[in-house]
Amino acid sequence: MNKLGKRLRIADIKGGPEEGLVRHWVRTASDAESYDQVNAVRDILFLRLFLAVLSKRPARYSALDKAATVGVENGLISTGASVWIEGTIGSSQGSKQKIELNVQKLVVIPNSNEGGESPVNAIPTTEAGSVDWSQDFFGKRAYLTVSGQLNDETYAALSDMIEPELAFADLDDDMACATAYLQYVVKYVLENCKEYMDFFNTWIEKWIINRLSDVVEKNSVQMTYTDAVELLLKAKKKFDFPVKWGCDLQSEHERYITEEAFGGCPVIIRDYPKDIKAFYMRQNDDGKTIAAMDMLVPRVGELIGGSQRERLEYLEELPHAGFGLGFERLVQFATGIDNIRDAVPFPRTPGSAEF
Repeated sequence: MNKLGKRLRIADIKGGPEEGLVRHWVRTASDAESYDQVNAVRDILFLRLFLAVLSKRPARYSALDKAATVGVENGLISTGASVWIEGTIGSSQGSKQKIELNVQKLVVIPNSNEGGESPVNAIPTTEAGSVDWSQDFFGKRAYLTVSGQLNDETYAALSDMIEPELAFADLDDDMACATAYLQYVVKYVLENCKEYMDFFNTWIEKWIINRLSDVVEKNSVQMTYTDAVELLLKAKKKFDFPVKWGCDLQSEHERYITEEAFGGCPVIIRDYPKDIKAFYMRQNDDGKTIAAMDMLVPRVGELIGGSQRERLEYLEELPHAGFGLGFERLVQFATGIDNIRDAVPFPRTPGSAEF
């Protein structure tokens, strides 16, 4: 599995020369020509330190230069546009930035201008000026949530989630980030909460320190949903819930995989059937599965669930991903507590929604 790549801040780049890749959003764009130099330049300014230079040589006027030049002139490359730029990093000749990137490859996603095009004024209203819900798609007041668990969580009062979203990231980056996040948290707990961990190790779960140390030191196992189902079908154990391809894995299945099949090692299952996952998850090319993943850990089962987000034609080159981690499940995993209700950081009872 990929490891989480180290990304440099623009301020930390020393000015090369070296090859570089920048994935960012345009802050400002300008069209400037210099007659004191051989090359006219088209520039895109990043933050206050970074200049991406698209050079135009009369003898070598490439398709890239033409596209980039037209892009700046007609507003395609404008404030807010997402760009993916490869090139050579070097010291800048400009006075307002320290370094510049001489562009060799450029991918541009225009600014969606969602705010300017939002059809707020097109919402049907009654004579009194309120929203006319009878003309809505559902014919009545309705709300959209990407969480199929919301209604159940409302009654269970268990809904704390840590939910990062990653720009310019695919499923491999998502899994690498989730793994690195869990390892960081567990390592921090072991190093900075030793008295508490000794207490848990003595009174709550024997060998919990060894179990958590394995999470930090060992890589997660990665397997597809199809391989996980085959593993469960071959298991010499009777499950309460039958296993077949297309079923949603239950806690007993998840715990068997991570606790027994792989001896307590975290396991990431990927490429789930599209029919059992959320609509916003990216469909794989096979048309049957999606680019989704769940991280399974001992005693808990699923700890993290995430995916690469659904692709649109104009977002194909700039993927994004994210995941959700149940905070109470993380506390339960790190402390060895059996009942997740004992891991809730503050009491939640009827009438206490203000918390």
